[in-house]
Amino acid sequence: MSYDKAITVFSPNGQLLQVEYAMEAVNKGYCCVAVRGKDCIALGIEKATVSKLQDSRTLQKVLLIDENTCIAFAGLNADARILANMARVEAQSYRLSYEDAPTVDYIARYISSCQQKFTQKGGARPFGLSNFICGFDQLSRPRLFQTEPSGFCTEWKANAIGRNSKQVREFLEKNFAPDLNREDTLRLVTRALLESVEANTKNVDIAIISTEDRRVQFLGESDLQKAIDYVISLKK
Repeated sequence: MSYDKAITVFSPNGQLLQVEYAMEAVNKGYCCVAVRGKDCIALGIEKATVSKLQDSRTLQKVLLIDENTCIAFAGLNADARILANMARVEAQSYRLSYEDAPTVDYIARYISSCQQKFTQKGGARPFGLSNFICGFDQLSRPRLFQTEPSGFCTEWKANAIGRNSKQVREFLEKNFAPDLNREDTLRLVTRALLESVEANTKNVDIAIISTEDRRVQFLGESDLQKAIDYVISLKK
């Protein structure tokens, strides 16, 4: 019997093979790194190669869910768009019902529940992506969650998803320190991302969300180049 023809059938060794294949889609996706600082979260994203005739603004790896929450992902872009739209509708429904913004952990649990439903639903397939859900709780503390195609949801201080994520995660385990300030958080996420990506402003994007305005801010090209030059100087 072929156990990978249906997502609802376990193989004899206890695996759902379609979920395993979805994880392979994540592992082949562009690398994404997230680091939680004392009052901010920094994201490092490997950029896709863009044709000269293509508008690069249409290839977004960081998607806003609510005023307080955003996601970054590795895997299939089309799946991320659908999942983000589902989360946005839920966020607005929460606001309508409770007259308050949904917390970041609520959004993380909702997204993981959606992903889990598609591992046991006939006529569908698992979402081929992993997400970082970033935001702030009611005490203005930064929170960082990760969801997987299986629907598993965990909270992290720092992590990496996508290709070469194991190598980047090992780097983070050696170099992460608690309560990093904004500058050190940006430096760490840049160093981690450049462990697997060529040091070039065309290949990477660095974003930060801080408690001051809680908006996703991408580094400009000059600031990004300074961050890359700093990492290169450490390796000399």
